[in-house]
Amino acid sequence: MAGQGSTGNVVAALCSFFIPGLGQLLQGRLLMAIIQFCLAGILWIFLLGWLIHLWSIVDAAVWKGRA
Repeated sequence: MAGQGSTGNVVAALCSFFIPGLGQLLQGRLLMAIIQFCLAGILWIFLLGWLIHLWSIVDAAVWKGRA
């Protein structure tokens, strides 16, 4: 996948908009996807899941893969 701002990152950010961690999974970052998905699920119980949800979207959008 290309660098920051690439079409792949935009698609990953859109995926994370719907399900936290899905964009990271699309980028091949399994551990980060699991962490964000679980944290969002736990924190939505306390109505704070939106924090992780936003973090997931931004993280997917600005991630730069190895060159």
